[in-house]
Amino acid sequence: MRSRFSAFAVGDAFYLLSSWHPSTRPATLELDPDLRWYRLDIIDRSAGGPLDSRGEVEFEAFWRSPESRGSQRERSVFVREEGRWFYVAEA
Repeated sequence: MRSRFSAFAVGDAFYLLSSWHPSTRPATLELDPDLRWYRLDIIDRSAGGPLDSRGEVEFEAFWRSPESRGSQRERSVFVREEGRWFYVAEA
């Protein structure tokens, strides 16, 4: 989760797509260059430990743009395949 937030913060669409599970991954991803993601708060998590193959993370991510500011709060589902975590979807 934190690495995906960092990718949003630096505008790394390639990393975001490569860490998105193929079953739900879009063909392309266009990031808004005017949004600046600057803070991530992890609110809760379920599973996702070293022996788990699935986990959920509830978070709030904060952004700014030239016109406004806001946040996005969601609970995301991740799966681990071959030792690597993938974002699947919003829970």
